[in-house]
Amino acid sequence: MGSNDPLLQPYQLGPLTLRNRIMTTAHEPAYPEDGMPKARYRAYHAERARAGVAMVMTAGSASVSRDSPPAFNNILAYKDEVVGWMKELADECHGHGCAVMIQLTHLGRRTGWDKGDWLPVVSSSHVREPAHRAFPKKIEDWDIERIVGDYADAAERMAEAGLDGIELECYGHLMDQFISPLTNTLEAPWNGPLENRMRFAMQVLQAIRDRVGDRLLIGMRYTADEVVKGGISAEEGLEIARTFQASGQVDFLNVIRGHIGTDADLTDVIPVQGMKSAPHLDFAGQVKAQIDLPVFHAARIPDVATARHAVASGKLDMVGMTRAHMADPHIVRKIVEGREDDIRPCVGATYCLDRIYQAGDAFCIHNPSTGRELSQPHEIAPASERRKVVIVGAGPGGLEAARVAAERGHAVTVFEAADAPGGQVRLAAQNARRREILGITEWRMAQCAARDVAFRFNTFAEADDITSENPDVVIVATGGLPDTEVLEDGNELVVSAWDLISGDVKPGQNVLIYDDAGDHSALQAAEVATQAGARVEVMTPDRTFSPEIMGMNLVPYMRELQDKEVTFTVTYRLRAVRKAGNELEAVIGSDYMPVEKRRRFDQVVVNHGVIPLDALYFDLKPLSSNLGAVDYDAFIDGRPQVLKPNPEGRFQLFRIGDAVSSRNIHAAIYDALRLVRVI
Repeated sequence: MGSNDPLLQPYQLGPLTLRNRIMTTAHEPAYPEDGMPKARYRAYHAERARAGVAMVMTAGSASVSRDSPPAFNNILAYKDEVVGWMKELADECHGHGCAVMIQLTHLGRRTGWDKGDWLPVVSSSHVREPAHRAFPKKIEDWDIERIVGDYADAAERMAEAGLDGIELECYGHLMDQFISPLTNTLEAPWNGPLENRMRFAMQVLQAIRDRVGDRLLIGMRYTADEVVKGGISAEEGLEIARTFQASGQVDFLNVIRGHIGTDADLTDVIPVQGMKSAPHLDFAGQVKAQIDLPVFHAARIPDVATARHAVASGKLDMVGMTRAHMADPHIVRKIVEGREDDIRPCVGATYCLDRIYQAGDAFCIHNPSTGRELSQPHEIAPASERRKVVIVGAGPGGLEAARVAAERGHAVTVFEAADAPGGQVRLAAQNARRREILGITEWRMAQCAARDVAFRFNTFAEADDITSENPDVVIVATGGLPDTEVLEDGNELVVSAWDLISGDVKPGQNVLIYDDAGDHSALQAAEVATQAGARVEVMTPDRTFSPEIMGMNLVPYMRELQDKEVTFTVTYRLRAVRKAGNELEAVIGSDYMPVEKRRRFDQVVVNHGVIPLDALYFDLKPLSSNLGAVDYDAFIDGRPQVLKPNPEGRFQLFRIGDAVSSRNIHAAIYDALRLVRVI
C-alpha cells in the first residue's frame, strides 16, 4: 500500500522519477582524495542512498577551472580522471534507487590565489571577498571564453559518468559575482541592466546544453535576494528566475536568500544552533508561487515535521535535509518504518561546517560514523557473547558507551553522581541559544531506555560499588573539572568559567575572563557576565580569540556581546593575580617579549580546559586484567582489546573522553563508539 505522507510521494523531475521528496543538497564534506571522490566519499553518499533518500547532490562547489582552486578539499571537476570515480559513485547510488547530481562552479573571488596552481583569482571586479581575503584580477574576455568552455567540459565529464544532472552554483561564486551590482564593475556587455549581468550565466547554460543536450538535467542554485543594500533585491531575484525559466535551459531552481561574503553573512544563509529553523522557507515558497519551475531549498530544516510542512504546504517540490542527514543518514528509512522518534536529531551545532571552513573534514558533533562509514558503520552488530558492562558517568561519552553496549546485547549499568544525565552538555544548555544541544543526551537516553540500560543517579561510585557488580568491562567516563591552577601566583583568587555559567558564582562588575582554552565556555561566561551588567575583558595568549568555536558558531556570540561593554585582547598571558584592597590586581605578561602590565578587576575568571576526574580509574586500575592499558592499533583498526598484563584482574578497564584528557563532545562520543562496538 502506498503512503499518504507528503514526504514519501514520488516526484517527476523531467524524465527522472524521484522516489520521495527528500534530498541532500550540494555540500562538500571535504572527503576527496587528491581532488577525487574515492571510496570514503562514495561510502558517505551510498549510506544515505541505501537508506532511502531520493537524491544526493554531491560536491558543494566542484571546481571547473584550474584558476578556481578549492577553498577547501573539493572535487576537481576539471580533471578527466574524475569521470571514473564519479561513475563508481553514481552506479552505487543508482543501485540503491537514488538519483545523483553534482554541483559545478567557478569560485571566482571566493578562494585564494595561494592555493592549487597559484593562479590569480578572477572576478567581475577587483573587490575582495572578506571571508577568503584574495584581491581578484578583473576578468577579461579571454578568461570568460575559457571559463565558459571549462563549464561545458566539466558537464560533459559528468554526463560520461552517468550522473542524472548538474547544479550550477550561482550564489557567492563567479556567476553571482557577475549578477550582483555589488561585485560587478565591468563594462557592457557584461554590466549594466540585469540582462547584461546575467550574460555570463546564460552563456554557460547555452554552452553546456550545446555540449550535453538533454543527457543531463540542469539546475541553478541561485541567490533570489541578497538582503543587502545595493545587492540583488527580491524583485530582481524573481526576474532572474523568470529569465532562467524563459531560456528553456533550466530544469529546476534551488533558492537561496542572503549573501556569504563574511562569516556573519554565511551564518544568516546557513543558520546555526539557536537561530530560527527554516528562516527562508516562506521566501522560497514565494518564489515557487510565481514561476513555473521545480523549486528546491535547504536552510536549517532539521526535523521531519518542518520538512513535511514544506512539501505539504506546496512551498517546495524537493526539501533538502543535509545537516540532518549528517546526524542520521537513515531518516527516510525510519519515516517509512514509522520510527520517526528514533531519528538521531541534528542539534544545530554546525561542527560539520565549521570544521571544513578551517580546512578540516566534516564530522557531526554526535554521530562519529558520518564520514567514517568505511571504518565505523552506522549500524551496530550484535555481540557473539553477552557481557556485563558497567559505565561510570552519564555525559555524552558515557551515554554513547551505554547505547552501543546495549545495542550489542550486553547488560549495562550506568552510575552517575548527578541527579540527571548530560555532564557538560547540561552546562552548555544553560545558554538558551544552545539548548538544542540537549538532543545529544535526550536521544541517547531514549535509546538506552528502549534497551533496558540500568541507571543509578545520585551515586558517587567508588571502587567497591563497581566490583560488587561483577562486571566484565568497566568504562570510566567521569569527565573532568575546570583547571584553574594555571597561574604563577593567586590561583586561589580566581573562579572558573563553569562557576559563572552554572550560577554557582555571581558575576562581578569589572570582569577579566582569561581564556587559555578557546572553547565555548569563555564566551558563554562572558554572556552571563554582560547580562548581569558587567564590563568584561576577554583575554587570550593566542593570536586569535576563541579558536575552538570557529567561524559560524562565533557569530551568535558576537551578536550578543558586541553592543555591550566587552573588549577582546589577544597575545597577552595572565601571569598572576594578587589582592589589592577590595579589588584584584592582574599581572599580565606576553609570550612574545618580556613585558609586564598590571590591571585592576573585581573578578578574574579562568578558562583552561578540564583536569580529568580519574581517581576512580586509578583505584580500579590494579584490579583490572589490562591495568587500564589500551591496544591503540586494535582501537584504531576496530578490533577487540585483548591485552591481559594482569592475569589476576577481574575485568577490563578503560576510560574515555575528558576522563582521559580535555577534548570535546565529538571526541568523547567517538572514543565510546570505537571502543564499545567491538566489546
